[in-house]
Amino acid sequence: MRTASLALYAALTVGLASGLSACSEDEPTDDPAPAGATATETPTDEPTQEPGDEGSESPTEGEGEASGEAAGSAVPVYYVGDTPQGPRLFREFQQVSGDPLLEAAGLVDGGTPLDPDYRTEWPGVGIESVQATDGVLLVTIPGDGFTDRPDGMSKRSARLAVQQLVYTLQGVQQERVPVQVQRTGSDPVLFGISTEAPFTAADPITVSGLVNVTTPEQGATVEGDTLEASGVASSFEATVPWEILRGDEVVLDGFATASGWMGKLYPWQASIDVSTLEPGDYTFVARTDDPSGGAEGAGPHEDTKDFTLG
Repeated sequence: MRTASLALYAALTVGLASGLSACSEDEPTDDPAPAGATATETPTDEPTQEPGDEGSESPTEGEGEASGEAAGSAVPVYYVGDTPQGPRLFREFQQVSGDPLLEAAGLVDGGTPLDPDYRTEWPGVGIESVQATDGVLLVTIPGDGFTDRPDGMSKRSARLAVQQLVYTLQGVQQERVPVQVQRTGSDPVLFGISTEAPFTAADPITVSGLVNVTTPEQGATVEGDTLEASGVASSFEATVPWEILRGDEVVLDGFATASGWMGKLYPWQASIDVSTLEPGDYTFVARTDDPSGGAEGAGPHEDTKDFTLG
C-alpha cells in the first residue's frame, strides 16, 4: 500500500514541479510541493488551516479563550517562517484585549510573534481601522508611505505580507470574505501592489507551512505525565513525525496521524507520555514525512515549540 502511495506521491511531485518550473521565483505560489501537497482548493466544511476555519483548531484550555473583549480574546495571527520551499505562513494564537480585528491587524503590522522562528513582513504601516462592512473586511491605512516596497522587500515578500493580513483577518472573522485595503490622499498601492480590488486568500498549500504546531504553545509549562500536542499538516500518507529534544538530544520520538493528507492541511493530535522525562526545558518538533529519505524534493517542513516540563 505504501509503495503505491509513494508512486502516487512521486507522480504528483514531478507533475507539480514541472508545471511550476516556468514560473517566476519571485511569487509566493511558485514553490514545488513536497510530500502530500496538491494545489486543490477545498470546501469550507472540511478540515484545513484555511482562514475562516479556525474553529477546527482553536486554542485549548490554558491557551486563552475568545470569551469577549472584557476578558480578552485569543486571535489567530499569521506570521512568516522559513521552509525548504522558502518563506511561508505559520499561525499562532495571541491574546488581545481590544477589538479583535484591529488588534490582530496590529500584530501583523510590526507585532512580535511568540515563536522566535517567526517574523512579520510588515514594516509598520500603521493600520488605522478594520471594519466588517458590505461583504468585505475594510482596512484603512495612512495615505502616505509604503506605496512602493521598502528596501529589502522582494515582490514575493510583498505578496506574502498581503496574505498575512488576509489570512489573519479572515481567521478572526471566521469567514472567507475579501479584504479591501483603503488609503486616502495617495495612489491605491501598497508595497507596489494595487489595492483597487479586494484581496482574497491564496491556496493554503502554496503559501502555508505544511506542518504547524498549535499545542504546546511556545514557552508553555506542561504539568503531569502527558504532553498534548496538536496542529495541522499536509504530509505523506497523513503521517506527522515528531520528536522531543533536550538540547540537541532526541529523548522521545514517534508520529501522529492527521485526518487526511491530499490537497490541504488537516488536523493532527497526539497524547505523549512524558513520565520518563526529568523536569526541565525541551523542544517539541513536528515534521512532514519524507518518504524519499531526502532523495527527492527539497525536504520536509517542520515547526518547533520550546516548552518546560514542570
